[in-house]
Amino acid sequence: MAWAVVQPVMTMLVFTFLFDRVAKLPTDGIPYEVFSFTALLPWGLFVTALNQGSRSLVAHHNMVTKIYFPRLILPISSVLAGLVDFLIAFFILIGLMLYFGVMPAWQYVWTLPLFLLLAIMTALGVALWLSAINVKYRDVNHALPFLTQFWLFATPVAYSFSTIPENLQIFLSLNPMTGVVNGFRWALLGAGSGPDTTLWVSVVISMLIFISGLFYFRSMEKTFADTI
Repeated sequence: MAWAVVQPVMTMLVFTFLFDRVAKLPTDGIPYEVFSFTALLPWGLFVTALNQGSRSLVAHHNMVTKIYFPRLILPISSVLAGLVDFLIAFFILIGLMLYFGVMPAWQYVWTLPLFLLLAIMTALGVALWLSAINVKYRDVNHALPFLTQFWLFATPVAYSFSTIPENLQIFLSLNPMTGVVNGFRWALLGAGSGPDTTLWVSVVISMLIFISGLFYFRSMEKTFADTI
């Protein structure tokens, strides 16, 4: 439980120093601490699924080789574990909003479960791909730190999406986590322009990752016990 709090809080403090105090990036009039922590909520859920989900089959190889059960349970459980951390960190965000006097965007809050569902679908889709690949190619473990670091800065977590030139925003929206992060900020804080073309691009990409990951996982499932 403590790790679920310490990790996003420390990341928020580092981002605040670098991107607010030093770089002074715009935050749509929202205190940077709240602005960044709102994005760190879905990002933390995604990273937990990425790290734990990709290792789930190999980490439980004794079960995979000795007991028959739907293998989908393992990557799905990693996403559910991330939801627990998400809920814990959400209470930290509420405390930050109270401290800085930031009122939630009550008229949009009802859409938050939809963006949470998008975050879960994206996280599970990537976890399905990586967990299946990791059974055969164990180099996935070595690639994960680089992948998460690159993906973090390709997602508007530490900065506002509005700081990206308009002609490049469509390319950034090909990253499905862009729609998730922008959606969370809009639903909770009213920041940004709300659902637009870039969001729907992220939704489509997220659906493609999830559906293709599901099909790939199921097609490889019969070989897991022999390969692992």
